[in-house]
Amino acid sequence: MATAKKLKAYRCLKGAKQEDIARLIGVALNTYNFKENGKKPFTLNEAKIISDFFETTIDELFFKRNSKL
Repeated sequence: MATAKKLKAYRCLKGAKQEDIARLIGVALNTYNFKENGKKPFTLNEAKIISDFFETTIDELFFKRNSKL
């Protein structure tokens, strides 16, 4: 599963909106949207914050093709 689809799936499972995750990592909504859709990269710190929020690993969320979802 592609990263964008995984992020969206995790957000839905957690009941979070893009605005919530943008606020969590301290970026504007449009910046988060670009990042979630692969147009801009996440920093390592942002990836860590997001993976902690979703209670998963950076590897699972951003790199593994076969997700637990």
